[in-house]
Amino acid sequence: MTSASTTTAAPAGSGPLILGLCFLAALCEGFDVQAAGVTGGGVAHAFHVAPKALGWFFSAGNFGLLFGALVGGRLSDRFGRRLVLVASLAIFGLFSLATATAGDLNTLTAFRVLTGLGLGGALPNAVAIAADYGGLSPRSGHIAIGYFGMPLGGAIASALTVILPSDHWREVFIMGGVSPLIAAGAVIALMPPEAGQAGAKAGAGDTAPASIAEALFGDGRAARTVALWLGFLLMALALHLMLNWLPLLLQAQGLSKSQAALAQVGFNLGGAAAALGVGLLMDSPWRRSAIAASVVALPTLLLVVAALHGPAIIGLAALLGGAILAVQVILYAVAGILYPQAIRGTGLGAGVAASRVGSIAGPASAAVLLASGGSAAQVLTGLLPVTLVGGICVLALGWRKPAA
Repeated sequence: MTSASTTTAAPAGSGPLILGLCFLAALCEGFDVQAAGVTGGGVAHAFHVAPKALGWFFSAGNFGLLFGALVGGRLSDRFGRRLVLVASLAIFGLFSLATATAGDLNTLTAFRVLTGLGLGGALPNAVAIAADYGGLSPRSGHIAIGYFGMPLGGAIASALTVILPSDHWREVFIMGGVSPLIAAGAVIALMPPEAGQAGAKAGAGDTAPASIAEALFGDGRAARTVALWLGFLLMALALHLMLNWLPLLLQAQGLSKSQAALAQVGFNLGGAAAALGVGLLMDSPWRRSAIAASVVALPTLLLVVAALHGPAIIGLAALLGGAILAVQVILYAVAGILYPQAIRGTGLGAGVAASRVGSIAGPASAAVLLASGGSAAQVLTGLLPVTLVGGICVLALGWRKPAA
């Protein structure tokens, strides 16, 4: 089996290009994942439903993501990551365009499920390709650059709510559909075919795992795989609750619509900056400090944001986004190193699938709590035990630096 520390050589001079294409794919995914949250107000008004009734709409894409990540990750190890990445981008682009045509909330929700199938296959493959072929060193920096396009894409989607009136929510899904189709074309035209074959070539040998169970739990990986799944699940629960509900929660805390939108932009930009910074520190002597700071900051900031009212929250939202996304990129970095190249797509896909369970539960749990009379502050403080347990998993996985 290929060593976990072996990085496949990219075709001469193509490493930065491959890394840039992975970033572009993650950027498109981040935009589309955030699209449901930023269009929530317009959707509620268009279909005459209360905002608290949007829980299934917010969670719908994550049902598709759950299955898309499982299938897409495994297929990438068998048939090549470039092929599966292109197919995933095309699928979620086409169904995002279809979402813009929906005439009722049920149809809208169904299209979001189908969009999620493509979204689920895109990010694990983009991160796996970045880990295999990134043009920089060390590998955790590759993973961070491949990943941090996701919160940056979310920031772009959030910024649109400041520019576009809420009744123009369909335009958000149109942009979310066109951009991944362009990205798919760019991958076909510019990414060397060898870059997409790393998993397939490594997985074709006699040493490839015989089953998904062996890939995930063999060679002493069982405990770390379970801890990774739990960390992904809990942190995704917190992240997607915030991505989908933060604007509405902040408006309930006294912010105007435009202020809440700016806070959401800050949340995503803070997350993008922290994801990149922590990823670059993951293979440095500052590794443990970055992990500890991220894990400690998250529940602390949740408490502060829950207690405050008014515009002061806008700046804190950027710090909160930074803490949540920093923990996320630590998990991706650990996952990228935990699994050898031959099974990296399967390992990342399974981790992302576990995170989608949390992505479904997060928005839905907020909807249930608000529908039962809970306040915005109670939703935020309810995340404290989630982030504490998830933080313990991150510390357990990341504290001991993997062998180079």
